[in-house]
Amino acid sequence: MKYKLPVLILVLCSVISVAQKSTKQPANMEPVVQDKLQIAEKTVIQGFVGGRLDASYLNRILAQDVNRLVAPFSNRTETSCWQSEFWGKWFTSAVLAYRYKPELLLKKKLDDAVNGLIATQTDDGYIGNYADDKHLAAWDIWGRKYCMLGLLAYYDLTKEPKALLAARKEADFLIREIADRKALIVKLGNHRGMAASSVLEPICLLYSRTGDKKYLDFAEEIVRQWETNDGPQLISKADLDVSKRFPKPKTNWYGWEQGQKAYEMMSCYEGLLELYRLTGKDIYKMAVEKTWANIHDTEINIAGSGSSMETWFNGKKMQTLPITHYQETCVTATWIKFSQQMLRLTGEAKYADAIEQTFYNALLGAMNHDGSDWAKYTPLAGQRLEGDEQCGMGLNCCVASGPRGLFTFPLTTVMTSKEGLQVNFYAAGSYSLLTPGKQKIELIQETDYPATGKISIKVKLQKPENMSLFVRIPQWSKQSALAVNGSPIRDLAPGKYFRIDRKWTNGDALELNLDMRGRVLAQGEFPRNFVIVRGPVVLSRDSRLSEIPLESAIRPMADMEGYIDLQPSDPKNPDVWMEFKAKFMPESYLEKGADPIWIDLCDYASAGNAKEGHPFFRVWLPQLLDPRVIE
Repeated sequence: MKYKLPVLILVLCSVISVAQKSTKQPANMEPVVQDKLQIAEKTVIQGFVGGRLDASYLNRILAQDVNRLVAPFSNRTETSCWQSEFWGKWFTSAVLAYRYKPELLLKKKLDDAVNGLIATQTDDGYIGNYADDKHLAAWDIWGRKYCMLGLLAYYDLTKEPKALLAARKEADFLIREIADRKALIVKLGNHRGMAASSVLEPICLLYSRTGDKKYLDFAEEIVRQWETNDGPQLISKADLDVSKRFPKPKTNWYGWEQGQKAYEMMSCYEGLLELYRLTGKDIYKMAVEKTWANIHDTEINIAGSGSSMETWFNGKKMQTLPITHYQETCVTATWIKFSQQMLRLTGEAKYADAIEQTFYNALLGAMNHDGSDWAKYTPLAGQRLEGDEQCGMGLNCCVASGPRGLFTFPLTTVMTSKEGLQVNFYAAGSYSLLTPGKQKIELIQETDYPATGKISIKVKLQKPENMSLFVRIPQWSKQSALAVNGSPIRDLAPGKYFRIDRKWTNGDALELNLDMRGRVLAQGEFPRNFVIVRGPVVLSRDSRLSEIPLESAIRPMADMEGYIDLQPSDPKNPDVWMEFKAKFMPESYLEKGADPIWIDLCDYASAGNAKEGHPFFRVWLPQLLDPRVIE
């Protein structure tokens, strides 16, 4: 249907009238739909993952020059670029990092960043860097979104009223400006309005933190516009593949016509989830669930990410091919965030499985060794190369996005529910939470997972309590063993949480052993490719590890069930996290064939990820065409 502009004007005028009359004090709105899971209170992560978190904390989060992020907001001369996103991206990741590790030095940077940003706010409420006659164009609303998200994250952290007030003034000015210009938000900016209308997320968060109905009205108006002929139709097209919802752009690939833009699309669905929490409208949840499933089934590759030229392109079935500008880190981080939203809402294991796959492969693979930089694109074969600086800001969108995915991990590794605790991920460390009975409990994980599949979990609490503990059995773990205080538990189903109901006491212990056999997976028929996966980690060939060229035709020697013997070995290169040897059959022209050879493999995050230089690597292994198997 075509949306009638007079109706829009009436809606927005009503919103403005409410805004002018509103004198309500902030009052949190209880969501109609409660999340099943809540984050931990405190986490200390050790081991390899802890080291990655510490590196990013020190060399990316703390190292950021806050004044450089604030500076563009004082100039207001921009006409087309996206400098205004960088403050909010850094700030929201820094708040996540601070919640994980609350240090005074970072708190001061957060304070300075907020004070510096608010100082640039105009009397009419604008925080942005666009020239007056270019307001609402290009990436202006997108940047305002990130400013509001950062201000709201600071308010949630500190309850500082000036941050909430600044976010409200920014939102109120946006609503007023759109109405004054008689504009449709889906016709503003890029990507069929998805970039601009992803402001839905902070608008919903403002309603939940103020109870001011004008924000709920504006949120619903955004969603109504989505379903117009000019909109991205994110609800009505939820049954379609995300790569096929609109024709390919005829002129500007990154312009308004582009309806397959991956990052912005998922950002809109994050906002729609927030609106679902506020309204309970099942149509919103159904659209999100269908789209998440379609992205997972048609786009997400073996490393847990996707996109080419930053758009969906039905890429899962093409992942063995050389692909241009593949697997943007902004997409990787947002896929994790999107999946975390669904995990928090539903508690379902498939979302945790997806997050784990992406975290250990695509995300960690994009991060350099000292955590100071992130690759913009990370292929499955080739080299890991740095991206360009953008907008004169000293970084690019992906360097800003990477930590936003990384720091979602700590406080969601173990979460709470009304029934008890849920162990989503495995990483050495301690996890402090509240039980359903409101007493403090600490779970201590002892493990070097995923280097091995052995995980020990010990319980520390003051007094015994009846509750449930949910332990995730990953989809890939077909042979798992679990014991509580030495007593084995049977019937563990892969891809599910195993629920343990009992009276938990101080000193109780769980022992979990996951199936870490190497798995050989195939893609395609002609040509056919193999990949080796161990636990959640994709393995790769790397030119640093072997004299045998990467282009050599070799076939992994798997058994009838598709498992391959992997022998751990000490990494020859200090840049490599995990290394294994496996037997392969090489190409041969001898009548009797060749003898097997040993090939070194490393984890995907380490492949091509060197402190110096750009070594070549390959995940998918092309196989020789054999006419005996062609029908």
